[in-house]
Amino acid sequence: MKSNSSESNKSSTSESSKSKGGLSPEAEFSGKLTFKDYLIATEQKANKPLPFWRLLVPLALQTGLIMAVPTQALYTDVAGKTVILQSAPVDPDDVRQNYALNLDYNISRISTLRRLPGWEELLRQNRGRNRQLAQGTNLYVTLQERESYGRGVPRAWRLVRVSGRRPTNLANDRVALKGVYRDGFVNYGVERYYIPDEQRERISRDISRALESREGRRQPIAVKVKVDPQGNAVPISLWVGDRNYRF
Repeated sequence: MKSNSSESNKSSTSESSKSKGGLSPEAEFSGKLTFKDYLIATEQKANKPLPFWRLLVPLALQTGLIMAVPTQALYTDVAGKTVILQSAPVDPDDVRQNYALNLDYNISRISTLRRLPGWEELLRQNRGRNRQLAQGTNLYVTLQERESYGRGVPRAWRLVRVSGRRPTNLANDRVALKGVYRDGFVNYGVERYYIPDEQRERISRDISRALESREGRRQPIAVKVKVDPQGNAVPISLWVGDRNYRF
């Protein structure tokens, strides 16, 4: 009798324990959680405000990308060395009709660069199709200052050599300008000048006046640029006739 009673008590105790929480917390929670509860919890999580750093990091990255170009230009302007380049003549009608002045430098033309010392080596190291320079080739043009007389338009710097690597230990009167070869021309980053509205008509008049004084011959334009120690350049000003325009 005692044995049967004991077994009965154990059985009832076991069943009672199961009904009062014998299940694991995960099983008990999943049994009580409804789909509606899941939707409410998901909505609350979605509406929870993001931590401050989650907003700050993307903003900092975007700001860095926006400021990268002006910062580079500012560094070049401050740390760079003044160099005078010569651009090909400009048609005054192009100035009247366009918002930008496209400058065509003699150092941008392969016909000019192939006459310089170092060209054959550069071509051998960066040969593309049909014995042409490979697209995207980086190169450096070494320029030497020439003495200017008086306060007129300064003289363009003289071409010395071209190379695939940035020259080091240059003399004080020399500088290495970095360019990239694409589609038959070398781009130095100083080929385009956006003309303010208030300057467009004046520049056009000055170019026309220079043509008249030269009996219809277009006059080259001298451009002042700053070149930093890495060879990057930014335009500073240009001369149309004897008038100087700042960028």
